[in-house]
Amino acid sequence: MTTISIFGIVRVMTSRRAALLAATTALALTGLAGCGQPATPAQAPSTPGTVNVVASTDVYGSIATAIGRDHVHVTSIIHSPDADPHEYESTPNDAVAVGQAKVLIANGGGYDEFAGKLLTASGGHAEAIDVSKLSGLDTGENFNEHVFYSLPTISKLADTLAADLGKADPADAASFTANATAFKAQLDGLNTKLAAIKAGHNGARIAITEPVALYLTEAAGLVNATPEEFAHAVEDGNDPPAAVLQQTLALFQGPDKVSVLVLNGQTESAITNQVEQAANTGGVPVIKVTETLPAGTMDYVTWMGGQIDQLSAALGRRQ
Repeated sequence: MTTISIFGIVRVMTSRRAALLAATTALALTGLAGCGQPATPAQAPSTPGTVNVVASTDVYGSIATAIGRDHVHVTSIIHSPDADPHEYESTPNDAVAVGQAKVLIANGGGYDEFAGKLLTASGGHAEAIDVSKLSGLDTGENFNEHVFYSLPTISKLADTLAADLGKADPADAASFTANATAFKAQLDGLNTKLAAIKAGHNGARIAITEPVALYLTEAAGLVNATPEEFAHAVEDGNDPPAAVLQQTLALFQGPDKVSVLVLNGQTESAITNQVEQAANTGGVPVIKVTETLPAGTMDYVTWMGGQIDQLSAALGRRQ
């Protein structure tokens, strides 16, 4: 079994992550008072004999459901396509759910600091999985924390969940292992789609507004041509320098323009709107990716497969 601690992450936080950490620290010190977020996390009534699992977002909650099926009761703290995980403020109900959990899944890497704060404040004793640490990727200063777009990482998560759920419910351990195997077979199907993109478009240049899906686009053989300073500024909620913005807008013009713009569909600003308009004007297809499951989508493979399909179609539409 692999159990990963969600504490002790040392990295340079962005301004909005620093604000989030301050907010969650204040939450713990004030008895977990409400902070204006939805009062109830996404959950069904708990069934006796099931393992309580809490996930920081519904992306991880859907994976826990795929591995645990009827033997788990999953609560996803962030479960709205309108929510920004970077800026989420926890509620007392979130703390109750974490306190009752046997397994807690957090992205880690500075992405969802509230999860660790909740575990400490609630006094819970869940097996805590930090997916960023589990990934084996370099979690240094320039770490891209959106590891749920890394299919190898999600494969590792499936195995870790099967092991941790088996520890909590030994009688159903074989079922968890079988479910993880089936889930990883579905991931293999996604990898096949990425390989097909790479075969047809290896080395194609793309632009991004944020580094959300870079693990996926890199696996597809695509090259991010966006100035790093631009993507980091947008992710931090800041405006990039004027010269950097102009460099980015130039990516959608001329014979060497990029093939696709990959835009974070859950964050919008005057800058991202300007970039999207430049892509439209230049005949560059735009696809929108998300950090949580879209409305009406309940499972990881459907969500990720749909985004890969959009990427493939967009690469074929470049004017």
